[in-house]
Amino acid sequence: MTVTTPTRVAAASARPATRPPNRMRAWATRAPLLPALVFMIVVTQLPFVATLVISFFDWNALYPKDRHFTGVDNYQHVLTDPDLRHSVWTTVLLTVTVVLASLVLGLAIALLLNRRFMGRSVVRTLMIAPFLIVPVAAALLWKHVLYNPEYGLFNGLLHYVGGPQPDWISDTPLLAVEASLVWQWTPFMMLILLAGLQSRDNEQLEAARVDGANDWQVFRHLTLPHLRRYLELGALLGSIYIVQNFDAVFTITSGGLGTANLPYTVYQSFYQAHENGLASAAGVLVVIGSIIIATFALRVVSSLFREEVSRA
Repeated sequence: MTVTTPTRVAAASARPATRPPNRMRAWATRAPLLPALVFMIVVTQLPFVATLVISFFDWNALYPKDRHFTGVDNYQHVLTDPDLRHSVWTTVLLTVTVVLASLVLGLAIALLLNRRFMGRSVVRTLMIAPFLIVPVAAALLWKHVLYNPEYGLFNGLLHYVGGPQPDWISDTPLLAVEASLVWQWTPFMMLILLAGLQSRDNEQLEAARVDGANDWQVFRHLTLPHLRRYLELGALLGSIYIVQNFDAVFTITSGGLGTANLPYTVYQSFYQAHENGLASAAGVLVVIGSIIIATFALRVVSSLFREEVSRA
């Protein structure tokens, strides 16, 4: 027989009221986000699942009754066909060139804009402008205003100094696409690197200068190591978008002259050749590559957040 002591009664009366289970509180917190989650799944994930299923079929839109399951044949065709392999190589070359050039130019501009001078805020706003232009409009600007051999600005300047009059798009097609993308993505890199420069420890910089370090030594031993995470973040985020770039290739060269990248090849396979299965397989490969790059980007972002929290 259990004896109820006054101590037990007092402890029971002092015990707080029963709280709702942790799981219920978690669902109550996340409930407002459920509509957005459902919308995202319907808009993004279901079409991707449909694309994944179609990629395993030999499906030509002109002959819908002849479609049949082929397994991974479409993926093998994408990886072995010479034209498709060339588009993959063009995608890699385009991405690497644009990202590296944008990072170098963005770092140089960020170092300049990090200094104090009159009108710095106005200059920063003007430098961001190319990134805010619609991609198709930016490509049209480069194609007609700058590259046109008859009335383009580049040939106009060359004519003024007595230089040659090249056809920029025909003579250097891939470089023409790369230049327009570098112009558009350099402000994005500049913003990321400028944020990294402004997060430096000023006490370290002052101590280095007191010890006699010059500008190059400060940049090499303090600034560049500090910007490593920001450089990685800019490279990864830029790669995610440039791998999927379609506007510049379609607008400037229409995929001709060896400039067709993988997204443009997907467009050709789907809208021109009506090969739904082959286009879906190429699209899935683009998505997989983007997911791999995005995974590294998220890790870099998480490490940056952890560093900021540890400093705070």
